[in-house]
Amino acid sequence: MIPVFDGHNDILLRLLLAPENREAIWLTGEGKGHLDLPRMKQGGFAGGFFAIYVPSPVAHDSASYMAAMQTPPYKLPLPDLISVTEGLGTGFTEAALLLWMERSSEGQFKICRRASEVRDCLSKGVISGIMHMEGAEAIDEGLDNLHAFHAMGLRSLGPVWSRPTIFGHGVPFAYPHSPDTGPGLTDAGKRLIKECNQLQIMIDLSHMNEAGFNDVASLSTAPLVATHSNAHALCPSSRNLTDRQLHMIRDTGGMVGLNYAVGFLNADGRKDATCGWDPMLRHLDHLISSLGEDHVGLGSDFDGAEIPEVLGDVAGLQRLVDAMRANGFDDALLNKLCHENWFSLLDRTIAA
Repeated sequence: MIPVFDGHNDILLRLLLAPENREAIWLTGEGKGHLDLPRMKQGGFAGGFFAIYVPSPVAHDSASYMAAMQTPPYKLPLPDLISVTEGLGTGFTEAALLLWMERSSEGQFKICRRASEVRDCLSKGVISGIMHMEGAEAIDEGLDNLHAFHAMGLRSLGPVWSRPTIFGHGVPFAYPHSPDTGPGLTDAGKRLIKECNQLQIMIDLSHMNEAGFNDVASLSTAPLVATHSNAHALCPSSRNLTDRQLHMIRDTGGMVGLNYAVGFLNADGRKDATCGWDPMLRHLDHLISSLGEDHVGLGSDFDGAEIPEVLGDVAGLQRLVDAMRANGFDDALLNKLCHENWFSLLDRTIAA
């Protein structure tokens, strides 16, 4: 079994939406979703980035969204900006849920604040977690809240989920479409990037538009990272990265985690989970070709996306490993893609 360290998951949102069922969701498994502690162990899930995400007060019309993504082309409207007042309560609650996950696991799961702790967890068979924030709605313009979350364990932050924040703009869900969809970072966003560099909080470029990506590249002293994104050359979704962006990430010693979301894998942009392994392998091949084998990993989007049926959930990770091996990846490369590259990146981005 090859251990898998993962770039992105949304189990905290599942816990937020079903507080009365959190023990079943996390500790024993409820037969739903993609993640729980028993299935993580079964699939060789060694750890990953656990996202704090603030859902919109008014839910998307999921039926119409699904219908649109089944019949491209599409360009879906995004919810409005969420205020810090609204975002802070949810962000704090999800951070507290991650702390509860650690405590309730009785030593089986640990929140890691240093890169060395992630490696130590792997050696001891403990699942590691990095506290991540997907969209900085819980952070105030003065950045005081950033320091509070850092004290709780925050070590990775994406300034935007696709809707706008006070820091910048994300990409709408659109196919076919360029990631060049609007303005870049605000003045507050530029201050946020510099403060994250000072605190050694990794900056995640997934969901950010091209202008914002360029702004981060010009300001940040850290490697560029997209925790869960794919290749625009193979699936021209606004959420995917162009070859130019991939080369910029490569040149900073950064990294991209393969996103399992079928709408960002399939060449035709359809949200079709019957696609098999081929789209995942083609994107991996392209990412390796564009970035080099030391700068590619896995970034599932478990519990936040529809993923290929052949994978199913976290328990199917070793089937993915087998498919990668059948694609010609030897054990040395498999270990890099599955965990070693993420560990090396953490050495370069958060406190050692």
